[in-house]
Amino acid sequence: MNGLERTRFLIGSLKIDHQNYLKIFFLIILFASDLIFSQPIYSSEPLLTPKQNLNKQSFVSKALGVSGNAVVTIETERKVLSSADRMFPPGVLNDPYFERLFGLRGLQVPRSRIEKGQGSGVIFSKEGLVLTNAHVIAKTDQLIVGLSDGRRVVGSVVGQDSLTDLAVIKLADKGPWPTAPLGNSDDLKVGDWAIAVGNPFGLENTVTMGIISNLNRDVAQLGISDKRIDLIQTDAAINPGNSGGPLLNSYGEVIGINTLVRSGPGAGLGFAIPINRARKIAQDLISTGKAAHPMIGVTLSSNIKQKSNFLSQRENGAIIKYITPNGPAEKGGLKVDDLIISIDGETIFTPADVVQKINQNNLKDFIKIKIVRNNRAHMKIIKPIDIYQLQL
Repeated sequence: MNGLERTRFLIGSLKIDHQNYLKIFFLIILFASDLIFSQPIYSSEPLLTPKQNLNKQSFVSKALGVSGNAVVTIETERKVLSSADRMFPPGVLNDPYFERLFGLRGLQVPRSRIEKGQGSGVIFSKEGLVLTNAHVIAKTDQLIVGLSDGRRVVGSVVGQDSLTDLAVIKLADKGPWPTAPLGNSDDLKVGDWAIAVGNPFGLENTVTMGIISNLNRDVAQLGISDKRIDLIQTDAAINPGNSGGPLLNSYGEVIGINTLVRSGPGAGLGFAIPINRARKIAQDLISTGKAAHPMIGVTLSSNIKQKSNFLSQRENGAIIKYITPNGPAEKGGLKVDDLIISIDGETIFTPADVVQKINQNNLKDFIKIKIVRNNRAHMKIIKPIDIYQLQL
């Protein structure tokens, strides 16, 4: 092969390689484009959700579907009398003869005013019975109950109990009424879901969610001395106007009645009356118009590693710190510093256990209280009485 033929062969080879390079180049461009415009495997962008999953309800929505329609708004009105109205019979200040006799002509006397309030409640019976807080309907002259479907119905108070801050209202119309199922507050555990429903600040059908923060919270720990309840503590937001509304579990069952919120230091904690306690009080109010509160007349505190030679070192029980004069406890032989370790054979761990056992009494039965005094065990037989009997 001469020089000219060798040159032509090289040029032809270059043309073939050039064509191959162009093909490879275009393939690389296509591959890179596919990487850029396709979804990366580890992309932070969310994957497209199938249409059916977009319509999936949360457990909160399902819970509201069970009980949400039974939550009501309670509007109250009451007449607040001025000091002058309290001094004289109604209407006497408008009598012209009274004005002439006492020289009150032209005197501007303050008149009465109408005070309005608002709270929440929950319908728990097909008969149109509503459970709410006693402080929501206290001293009210007129009750209007608003339902979620827009109906506004006159309500009347069946009964109220200030010691537990519970009340029952009867709706005037015949219904039909939506109702909420009542759960079992004894099954609650710290950390369970809690859903508060109500009308805070007049904003109807407001829902907040949190967890059960604590159980059996003594109301005295909150600085409230005129109530007799142990409360459910939750971080679900409870605001003014939520009072009387339900606290729901994740299944939509009522597990508590919202009653108060902690303001100031430690704000953000809400409290509800356990539904098992509320159910018992509601039954009493419906049947008799008042609630019975068994008591023996003691003030208790937790036992902190009290030593006992008879029963070794104990950390359970409740210590008696005060005894009401002439009450059942004093008459039954209990004394200050006695350690209550069991009632009717059931071990006592905290003061709340003592209250619960006494509340279960029907005011007809005696209870057996086992105590430790001076390192020796004693059994006392005591009959509880209604707290209102002791106040007479």
